[in-house]
Amino acid sequence: MIKKYFIERLSWILLFFFLHSLIIFIAYIDSSIPLKPIIYIVFLSSSIFLIFLMIRYNKETKFYKSLEERENNLDVTSVADPESPFEKIVEKSITDQAEQLNQVASQNRIALEQEKDELLSWIHEVKTPLTAMHLMIERLNDETMKAHLTYEWLRIHLLLDQQLHQKRISFIENDLFIENTDLTPLIFKEIKTLQSWCIQKGIGFDIQLGITEVLSDAKWLAFIIRQLLTNAVKYSEASDIIIKSYQQDKQTCLEVKDFGLGIDPKDLPRIFDKGFTSTANHHDNSATGMGLYLAKKAAKPLFIQLHVHSKLDAGTTFTLTFPKRNEFVNMISM
Repeated sequence: MIKKYFIERLSWILLFFFLHSLIIFIAYIDSSIPLKPIIYIVFLSSSIFLIFLMIRYNKETKFYKSLEERENNLDVTSVADPESPFEKIVEKSITDQAEQLNQVASQNRIALEQEKDELLSWIHEVKTPLTAMHLMIERLNDETMKAHLTYEWLRIHLLLDQQLHQKRISFIENDLFIENTDLTPLIFKEIKTLQSWCIQKGIGFDIQLGITEVLSDAKWLAFIIRQLLTNAVKYSEASDIIIKSYQQDKQTCLEVKDFGLGIDPKDLPRIFDKGFTSTANHHDNSATGMGLYLAKKAAKPLFIQLHVHSKLDAGTTFTLTFPKRNEFVNMISM
């Protein structure tokens, strides 16, 4: 700030020293003016001027220091009170802009909240005819037609479910209910939902649950597992998907392993990015790039670590690592 202050006042400082140099020069060339008293006066004047600069530095930079140190937000209460007329102009401009931006942000929040509510309402309304459609499909006698329609119904159901959770995920902390969750019924329920799709693709499941209970939110954990299973079924064909749980370093781990297409190594760092779809499967128009992104985002407030290991044409393994019970309780209480 000192350097900036002197740069700001450089023209005044140069003018001061120029005038004093001019006085000394005139006294030097004019013998009628005594040089030594003039030099003494200039020395005293320069000393007073330097002391004045130091005093004014603290006074004049206080307001600008507070501007420089304040957080990059719309809160201007941390700014020091202006003293000079120019500082008051700056403060008024910043305050007016902050108020205007706050109003715009508030309007945008209201509009976004309204849009979210309308979309959630629409999704719930669509689920009613979708349920009726599923019941009608179940009554069909043509098994081939039934299988095809069930698959298309499932795609719509999963996309709506994903959209519903995408809108809710911003407020996930308000929706969590942490309890002892039994993995067995939760996993079997998700498998049953995908049953028709799995039969169509000749996919089976090998369930090996060494640990059956975890401390988590059942609804959001089911959503995460649903995204992993959907991803595994989608990229597998005529093979088994292994689901197993075990304890490692006193932490519970849940693995979902498939033997499908696998993921290109260059794609691995990006698979949890929003909207990212595989560079090796761009012909797959059904990919939205949202499933794994939402799973990762939902896992964070549950303190679940989500890791992936994959090789091309050798399958993919997703691992959910749950926090230790005491660590979870400590993190929740913070």
